Amino acid sequence: MPRPRVVAHRGASADEAEHTLAAYTKALDDGADGLECDVRLTRDGVLVCVHDRRVDRTSSGRGVVSTLELADLHELDFGSWRNGDDGETPDPLLTANWEAPDLDRTSVLTLERLLETVTSCGRHVELAIETKHPTRYAGLVESTLVSLLDQFGLTGGEGAISVRVMSFAPIGLRRVRALAPQLPTVHLMKRVPLRHRDGSISASATIAGPSLMAVRAFPEYVDRAHRTGHEVHVWTVDEDDDVAFLTDLGVDVLITNRPAEVLSCLAAHD
Repeated sequence: MPRPRVVAHRGASADEAEHTLAAYTKALDDGADGLECDVRLTRDGVLVCVHDRRVDRTSSGRGVVSTLELADLHELDFGSWRNGDDGETPDPLLTANWEAPDLDRTSVLTLERLLETVTSCGRHVELAIETKHPTRYAGLVESTLVSLLDQFGLTGGEGAISVRVMSFAPIGLRRVRALAPQLPTVHLMKRVPLRHRDGSISASATIAGPSLMAVRAFPEYVDRAHRTGHEVHVWTVDEDDDVAFLTDLGVDVLITNRPAEVLSCLAAHD
């Protein structure tokens, strides 16, 4: 049985601030098989890698992503919160050893920039992109996403970079399937609903994406999903005992904040 592939959740987010370019380059350096990101649409129509509806938790600012333009987001610090900094730039006249901020660790990351990084990294990478719903822009999120992927030649599903789109919202997955039928889609589930306990998933999806909690509660789902022809991608898996548990079940993908540690655990488990 092949080992599960390891996908970095918002990058190597246990080590670097989530969704920053530094988090993703760290994950690639750690040897992660893939990267996971969440995308939201700004007021001026740019897809950015931000999980929450608001920027309050992960930046030095406040506000709803969909009401802010990219220029507004570029004014914010998306990294210092991770290290407990206040996000303010020191006065260089008062701080002799002050250095300019590392923009890879502090700037908002656009999906376009992430795609540029992934497509130039020189090896095969899986990219799992989650669209967040509900949103005021509804289907514009998926149409913008598919258009951007098409610019990079990534709507075929397979290749040096293999992209899949994830969502808790079946309507979002249906839009993706209509716009780019070759793209794999992942049905995210916090729990396994009764109607899917036979191993089925949403008709608009090709891959099952249950939470760790769901699989812990109903481990039989993994085998049943495999029998119906679906891979199983589980989130979020950070503890060694969970890695061993899911590996023994034959899960296909582990989505984790700690890709380096999970890879080490898998190597020890072999």
